[in-house]
Parts: sequence; C-alpha cells; structure tokens
Amino acid sequence: MRVLVVEDEPQLTLRLEQALEAAGLVVDTAYDGEEGWFLGDTEPYDAAVLDLGLPKLDGVSVLGRWRAAGRTLPVLVLTARNRWAEKAAAFAAGADDYVTKPFEMEEVVARIRALIRRAAGHASPEIVCGPLRLDTMGGRVSLDGMPVPLTAQEFRILSYLAHHQGRVVGRTELSEHVYDRDADPESNVLDVLVARIRRKLGIGLIHTLRGQGWRLEPPSDAG
Repeated sequence: MRVLVVEDEPQLTLRLEQALEAAGLVVDTAYDGEEGWFLGDTEPYDAAVLDLGLPKLDGVSVLGRWRAAGRTLPVLVLTARNRWAEKAAAFAAGADDYVTKPFEMEEVVARIRALIRRAAGHASPEIVCGPLRLDTMGGRVSLDGMPVPLTAQEFRILSYLAHHQGRVVGRTELSEHVYDRDADPESNVLDVLVARIRRKLGIGLIHTLRGQGWRLEPPSDAG
C-alpha cells in the first residue's frame, strides 16, 4: 500500500515516513501544497496524510482540488488548529479523518490502515480469504492458524491482493501500489515475488491470468 505524506516540517515528515514504512507501507513525501496536490493528482495512492498549514497552497485547497478532480483516495488531515470550524472546513472539502498535533505516531498509523481497509470494503482489521488471515493492524499473515514468514515486499504484495481479493490486479497497478515513485523494478521482479509468495502459501490462493495479472481468491474446494 502506497501513502502520500504532505507536511512542511522536515523532522515531522521524517518521523511520519519512518513510522508508516515500519508498518509496511510505501511512502512518498511532499513539503508544500503545490507539490502535494500534483502528486495526489497524478499518482495512484491508497491514502494521504495531509497537513492543513502548508506553504504555497493550504491543505484545504489541496483537498478541494483533489475532490473536484474526482480523486477519491482517503485523506487523514493533520492540524495544529483546535477550532472545530477549521476541522469542519476540512471535512467539507472532503477529508475522511483528522488528528490534532501533537499526536502519537501509532495513532496516525492505525487511522491510515483503517482508512485504506475501509476504502477497499473491509470493515474488520483482519482480512480473510479461505484459510488465509491477514492482520492489517499487526502486519501478520497466517494460514490455517500457522504464521507465514514473508519479507516486507512480499507482505506489501499479498496485502494489496488481499485488500482487492476477487478481482484481477494487473502488473502496472500492483507495481504502482507496492513501490514508491522513484523505484524502477526489473520487468520480471513481480513475477518472481508472486511466485515466491505462492510457494510459501502452498495452496491455490493466488491465480495468474496470463496477460492480465493476478487474482487472490479462496481455493475452489474451500468451504
């Protein structure tokens, strides 16, 4: 899952980036409203963390532009402002949630994970696909109750497929959501990683559709 952080305080941006990456998310950053608006308008993010008090273009304006352009990514607003009217303005512009500075990094991570999960149609923190269980809050995967050891990149891939289980996820889409904008993976790297995940699961959960992509669904004999 790929997240955009738009925050003009360098140290806070670094802390947010580190916390979100430690939670298994891919993070891009922007330090002013204009760059943040551009990235959110042109890149396929699963969620955004957006400060309201930004240089060049304030956060409410950034959010308003995204929504006017039809961008539906979930947005968590960061604000140092305590007045309800300012928070209401953010919601009116299209915010999905907010936290007030100062905040705990764990809270931001938990809220972003919840926004991503709900946007994909999952109410529970645990995503289930037959015998597979993916704990979105703890970042753990189990199969028939037994833990499945995955690398960070394998977890990102499986997590994206699990969030969107039942539909075909193409190569370009998957790559855009598990790598940041500066990455340039080799053409067959996703095939290798998906094959490795499939071997670790050991059952028919990930299906390859030649020329289309991959689909995660329960085995045909799952009851």
